[in-house]
Amino acid sequence: MTDSASGHPKHLYLVDGYGYLFRAFFALPPITRKDGTPTGAAYGFSNMLVKLLRESDADGMLVVFDAKGDTFRSEIYPEYKANREEPPEDLVPQFPMVREAAQAFGLPILEKEGYEADDVIATVAREAKAKGIEVTIVSSDKDLMQLVQPGVSMLDPIKGKVIGEEQVREKFGVGPDKVVEVQALAGDSTDNVPGVPGIGIKTAAQLIEEYGDLETLLAKAEEIKQPKRRQNLIDYAEQARISWKLVKLSDDAPVEMKWEDMLLREPDPKRLADFLDAYEFRSLKARLADKLEAGDIVPDEREAGGTAASEEAALSAKPDYELVTDLKALERWIEEASDQGFLAVDTETTGLDPMRALMVGISLSTKPGKACYIPLRHGKVAKESDQLALSGDEGDAPEQIAVEEAVKALKPLLEDPSVLKIGQNIKYDMLVFAREGIEVAPIEDTMLISYALAGGAHGHGMDELAELHLGYSTIKFSEVAGSGRNQVTFDEVPLEKALDYAAEDADVTLRLYQVLKPQLRAERVTTVYQTLDRPLVPVLAAMERTGIKVDRDILRRFSNDFAQRIEELEETIYELAGRRFTIGSPKQLGEILFDEMGLEAGRKTKGGAAGTGADILQGLANQGHELPAKVLDWRQLSKLKSTYTDALQNQIHPETGRVHTSFSQAVASTGRLSSNDPNLQNIPIRTEEGRKIRTAFVAEKGCKLLSVDYSQIELRLTAHIAQVESLVKAFEEGQDIHAITASQVFDVPLEEMTPEVRRQAKAINFGIIYGISPFGLAQNLGIEQSAAKAYIEAYFERYPGIRDYMDATKKLAREQGYVTTLFGRKVHMPGIKDANPARRNFSERAAINAPIQGTAADIIRRAMIRMPAAIEKLPAKMLLQVHDELLFEVEKAAADDLVGVAREIMESAAAPAVRIDVPLVVDAGRGANWAEAH
Repeated sequence: MTDSASGHPKHLYLVDGYGYLFRAFFALPPITRKDGTPTGAAYGFSNMLVKLLRESDADGMLVVFDAKGDTFRSEIYPEYKANREEPPEDLVPQFPMVREAAQAFGLPILEKEGYEADDVIATVAREAKAKGIEVTIVSSDKDLMQLVQPGVSMLDPIKGKVIGEEQVREKFGVGPDKVVEVQALAGDSTDNVPGVPGIGIKTAAQLIEEYGDLETLLAKAEEIKQPKRRQNLIDYAEQARISWKLVKLSDDAPVEMKWEDMLLREPDPKRLADFLDAYEFRSLKARLADKLEAGDIVPDEREAGGTAASEEAALSAKPDYELVTDLKALERWIEEASDQGFLAVDTETTGLDPMRALMVGISLSTKPGKACYIPLRHGKVAKESDQLALSGDEGDAPEQIAVEEAVKALKPLLEDPSVLKIGQNIKYDMLVFAREGIEVAPIEDTMLISYALAGGAHGHGMDELAELHLGYSTIKFSEVAGSGRNQVTFDEVPLEKALDYAAEDADVTLRLYQVLKPQLRAERVTTVYQTLDRPLVPVLAAMERTGIKVDRDILRRFSNDFAQRIEELEETIYELAGRRFTIGSPKQLGEILFDEMGLEAGRKTKGGAAGTGADILQGLANQGHELPAKVLDWRQLSKLKSTYTDALQNQIHPETGRVHTSFSQAVASTGRLSSNDPNLQNIPIRTEEGRKIRTAFVAEKGCKLLSVDYSQIELRLTAHIAQVESLVKAFEEGQDIHAITASQVFDVPLEEMTPEVRRQAKAINFGIIYGISPFGLAQNLGIEQSAAKAYIEAYFERYPGIRDYMDATKKLAREQGYVTTLFGRKVHMPGIKDANPARRNFSERAAINAPIQGTAADIIRRAMIRMPAAIEKLPAKMLLQVHDELLFEVEKAAADDLVGVAREIMESAAAPAVRIDVPLVVDAGRGANWAEAH
């Protein structure tokens, strides 16, 4: 290093470039550019740079990379790093991106041929310390921990935690000055550092603490009491010495750079903007937009050693969080939120079920970095019931506002139509507030904004979004409430811990909103969010609150019946197998079927065992083998019993007598809703036993259940989207589409159509839009694969428009990284260019199906959004959505009226936004229970 007139930094950050890139790759969700180029890790790296530039008090920064080629360590030990796997394929193209990122942010980079980045960092750190420069190494690499000393610390960029001498001792059992000795003994399988066999970190630390250093230990190895350890130290002494040379960092690498070049300077705005545009880092560019224009990425306050406090910063090091325990303070927050017209809000509860959990507290945020937590039920809570009060000795509870007083104060604000309430998965909070008598509106939801922007690209939970868009690691629930058996509910968390965790949720939500909301317009998905996603939230909340009545006695009878039949099946299976075994064990079942019975095995599992999945057993059953058929029956009954007839009894709400499922909007990439706790969408209806379970879902006295179901909507949309004229015409004329297909594909006149031929055509019709393979169709129909292949080829010959659509859709998905529904919803396909053929083929099939299934999902969303107003005057309630079906509860006398209203809404749901060439048709049924109605 050389001095210059411009001086040198006072606090220098040395960034381990590739080290962070690897951490980001495995910590963050996969993201791709429109052309399919993976960019997620580089995006995380860029976010980290922004965070460092905005929050640290460093006035100098240097990004260090590994140079290409071997290092001096390979000469010492040729096997060094020999067993390291090649970096993941998705990571390789991101190596040059991070170099571009550093340079785009105006940061110098450094590498040295023949040396690793760690050696360069060690060298710069030594010379910097000699000049009185404070050094922070931005990395969590354990090999760098040997450098920690007064004036030299480390910073874990993922966790945001400082690593000092105490943290090094916790990891290695010794101080930083002895880390090399311990590593030399313990070795490192990742880098193929051999060490001494049988000695791990803990033992190595004990030995070094006792003997002082490696050479002294090896010289006195004969003194070791344990025979095996003593012999290994003697036999592998030279190996330990080689290991010491490998792990010891070289702090005299011949690097050349001027100290002044490391001083922080403003990046060139155009170069940075071009970089962000090139890799489509839109949310990051949006966060930096004002700063790029003003040329203020690196604040001037650094020269005074201060920390920048900016609303555009990821999150300030010391956010302004307030614990609100009196009404006067609460009223101050309410007034501020009311005056500015928006706030972020979040609730803390005793559980995940909003229909049973008690509200423990509320957090509010009015500005980035400014939030409060209002504890309400911390202390002794009556968890045995939904009693909304403290129980026992109130002296056990800390000071907090009485629940009824807080609710009374907050209700006008949370219901004020002129104040926007922003939440992350706000439906949950709406349900919790509703049980307190507060109807929250109007709303915004950061989870759904992210979903509209990036459905299919990554998850949309707060932790993931904070990492992705803010470069920030949130406090985890386990950090405040414990984990496993030691985990407590939130009402038992001390207020000083609860404050930061709860207030952070509201704070991060507001920050995410400010970053994500502007992107809706840029990505041209504002309409998707505002007309399909956000308006559905109150509709779903109302459905969840209503629930559906379930007859416990019916479930109990089914459970008993299934238990008896399961026992009978087990005895039959044992008889067919010739011995008893654990039927639920894939390994034991495989031994019976393939080793002892000699049946032909299909594909193998990753472990090399013969597969016994449902498709393989079904294939064997289709060949006439009785045992696999009975095992399939046993599996089905066992699942029905455990998942439904047993579990549903425990999920009946003790007060309502109804089951309250939770609908998730942001899980399935295509826009389909998912149901959980319990999942009422996966009750099998193709079997008699599955249909029986639906008989337990019953109407209240004097009411009927009404099911309104789209008829063949995905086939109709396929005909429209692929522009298959013959299919469009068949739907317009109300013809039997499966019979028409059978006639076209199999050259069978309609008057000679048989149920079996129609069934085969039906399987092809539905299979094609899911990208079914000849193997899959053969399995479904129980025919030879060659015959299935011929059927598919004949289908494409008759309907060439479908083949054209499939090819064009796959091409489009590869080019832009996503496909769209007719309503503009983007469904991202991150695996469309995957080097693995299986993953790539899966993404191609998903890309073909997504515009069809996604459009169907959007259509029923539109119907659901319109439905509440349409049935408002009817004695009816919407209870469930199961893919293409809506289920209602209606008074008997009004059932006909409801059929008419629901049919009109559902059949016209696409209009006026989209004109569908084929008519949408719904079937309606009614009954005392769900099975009768469907």
